[in-house]
Amino acid sequence: MSNKVVTLGEIMLRLSPPAFSRFVQAQNFDVTYGGGEANVAVSLANFGMASTFVTRVPQHEIGQSALNHLRRFGVNCDYVVRGGDRLGIYFLEIGASQRASKVIYDRAGSSVSQMDASEGDWPRIFEGASWFHWTGITPALGEQARECTVAACEAAKAANVTVSCDLNFRKKLWTEQEAQGFMRPLMKYVDVCIANEEDVEKSLGLRPDLSDVESGKLDEASYLKLASLVKSQYDFDTVAITLRESYSASRNGWSALMLDNKDCRQGHRSKKYDIQIVDRVGGGDAFASGLIYGLANSTDTKQALEFAVAASCLKQTIPGDFNHVTVDEVEKLARGGGSGRVER
Repeated sequence: MSNKVVTLGEIMLRLSPPAFSRFVQAQNFDVTYGGGEANVAVSLANFGMASTFVTRVPQHEIGQSALNHLRRFGVNCDYVVRGGDRLGIYFLEIGASQRASKVIYDRAGSSVSQMDASEGDWPRIFEGASWFHWTGITPALGEQARECTVAACEAAKAANVTVSCDLNFRKKLWTEQEAQGFMRPLMKYVDVCIANEEDVEKSLGLRPDLSDVESGKLDEASYLKLASLVKSQYDFDTVAITLRESYSASRNGWSALMLDNKDCRQGHRSKKYDIQIVDRVGGGDAFASGLIYGLANSTDTKQALEFAVAASCLKQTIPGDFNHVTVDEVEKLARGGGSGRVER
């Protein structure tokens, strides 16, 4: 199997007040870049896969800086389209203890939101690829982004490429009605569905029972029932649901559950990590990339799930959107090496 993975989405400029400062305190911002599918692309490149990212960025220095940032970590940007006037921006205030993190978007009219489907050379993009990953964030950007998503899914299926989708509902970008109207029909292209309980409810209109994520209590049976319902309704090969138990902004329980047609036919719950969070943004993307890597490189799907959860756990200890870890580091944690002792 080819190790070429294609992702489609938006890369944004990320501006954060230093440390745990609030927006109203900020006199300067830490600068980096990120975005759901871009985060996946970087993680997969770090894992040694041939990672290709498709987007549209403006023909100016900020657009070039975003691409330089991706290329720095080995992501192929050969199919990036240049055009439009602006790169999307998001502001992140990192929470702590009982104070939640906050995100403010400034991405309306961004270059990728105005990308025409005809600008993508889709047959060439998917030539030699084995996997395509997209999320619910991209179509939420507007009508043209939705048309690009459809074109990419159609081309991926025509090339016999495995398709994964992280539902990733963003209420600041579109409504539940809009999301369900678009996402439900596109599930026919998806082989691997990744979500949390809110994503499933908002994007597909299905919800678990007996769950209270804010109290830190989860009913595993209800999530298994939800995964089974989603899998059967949309005929997915695999459904993976991330389970976050939010004790505070600084401490979360983190695990996942998966159903598939192989090792996890009856459902498998991963080990749970108690994470002291440094930066949770990109945690779900790290899970998605870990699952893609695991499923593409192992015949043991339970092992693939454990790899994904461990990869995501590590990401949430790293500042920024990207998951700067290696396969060896993830495998060591998945095997139980999570003491945090200094390595000499």
